[in-house]
Amino acid sequence: MSNPKIIDGKAFAENIRNKIAAQVASVQKAHGFTPGLAVVLVGEDPASKVYVRNKGEQTKASGMASFEYKLDATTSQETLLKLIDQLNKDAKVNGILVQLPLPKQIDAQAVINAIDPDKDVDGFHVVNAGRLATGGQGLVPCTPYGCLLLLKDRLGDLTGKHAVVIGRSNIVGKPMAQLLLNESCTVTIAHSKTKDLPGEVRRADIVVAAVGRPEMVKGDWLKEGAVVIDVGINRVEKDGKFRLVGDVDFQSCVARAGAITPVPGGVGPMTIAMLLHSTLVAACRQHGVELPK
Repeated sequence: MSNPKIIDGKAFAENIRNKIAAQVASVQKAHGFTPGLAVVLVGEDPASKVYVRNKGEQTKASGMASFEYKLDATTSQETLLKLIDQLNKDAKVNGILVQLPLPKQIDAQAVINAIDPDKDVDGFHVVNAGRLATGGQGLVPCTPYGCLLLLKDRLGDLTGKHAVVIGRSNIVGKPMAQLLLNESCTVTIAHSKTKDLPGEVRRADIVVAAVGRPEMVKGDWLKEGAVVIDVGINRVEKDGKFRLVGDVDFQSCVARAGAITPVPGGVGPMTIAMLLHSTLVAACRQHGVELPK
């Protein structure tokens, strides 16, 4: 990634993971506990299996305890809720993550709301969403948090910047907008029903694309020098070959952008790094100790 415009999320995430490993060693030495993350996978979704395996490997590599639960695709909601109740009560487990999507017989929102908010390292529980919206001390969704760190690393102080977030999901769009508001940005949330989406994007100093449409954002939508964070991961076929692309048309956007995340290698690695960070934060809060510097 020799192009200075390209934001190397992989290298940035590795740096964060190294710092987390040092902090984990510090709490183990000073306070005698090891942060623990439980990841629950229901079914055989191929992308989810890869993601869960990576989470487990990186959790162990950072010195934390990793607890993995793989349940059959036919698992009932009642069985899953019983497991979550056990993990809520288990003092060795500081963070709980149930991998989405879930099979159709399970209500994802009911599962998310069953997780103890103080162990909800995905930051999806309604209590953590409320804490984020009201300036409280909650656990923040990992992907938007990772995006924010990439933006601050590239731009420094974000005060007064005009940010356009494309997408309004509870997982990325809404919390991303909230984090940017907390940094004193002027924030526009755009989506599939927005009139003149290209016109909205052209006003932005910061563009965060999280809409799930391959290569939707074009270069001529951008203001010259805008910083572009591409959250999308879409598998597309061309000439019989599959490849991963973002929600941003990289080739046309890289020419106009001041900085841009690639896909893959941009936002993706940051998500797991921030998950480890959230697990460490949750563990320290549960033990009533300060997060090591």
